[in-house]
Amino acid sequence: MKNNNIGQITQIVSVVVDVQFNGYVPAIYNALTVQLPRGGQIVLEVASLLGKDMVRTIAMGTTDGLKRGMEVVDTGSPISIPVGLESLGRIFNVLGEPIDNKGPVKSSRRDPIHRSAPTLVEQSNTASILETGIKVIDLISPFAKGGKVAAFGGAGTGKTVIMQELIRNIAEEHSGHSVFAGVGERTREGNDLY
Repeated sequence: MKNNNIGQITQIVSVVVDVQFNGYVPAIYNALTVQLPRGGQIVLEVASLLGKDMVRTIAMGTTDGLKRGMEVVDTGSPISIPVGLESLGRIFNVLGEPIDNKGPVKSSRRDPIHRSAPTLVEQSNTASILETGIKVIDLISPFAKGGKVAAFGGAGTGKTVIMQELIRNIAEEHSGHSVFAGVGERTREGNDLY
């Protein structure tokens, strides 16, 4: 259904855009594109199905310039990002486009930004501790390898410093890789890490 499944914008509320299709309705997470009259395009991601011919989407950028009745094209696939060694040390936007002025990424593989979690069989069933190199964390609240952690605290309490130290220690002491995802003002920390 690539490039021949076309719909029209019916409603725009902030970054939420409703689109009506006459026929095939795109799948959840499919990327849709809208060409702007002054050049460029906006990518929408299907978030939910509203009925037999309507979808609700989230704009992956500003909705300035969008209006009701504009043509929307289903790409037939989800938003994907380059993966592999070529993407290490690079900075991407949510669409997988490099924004670090180093040119395009020459990666042979791209993966969708939404993926299923690994099955229990694929996961390790042995618990081991990740030595962070930060004594207070290793002693009081050690991290399990492969687990998730969160740092809560008020402004100016050192969350960013701990995060930067963890990334450094994982890279230098364990020869590991870290992925930093900055949202909103957190992109400032991404620039600091870069």
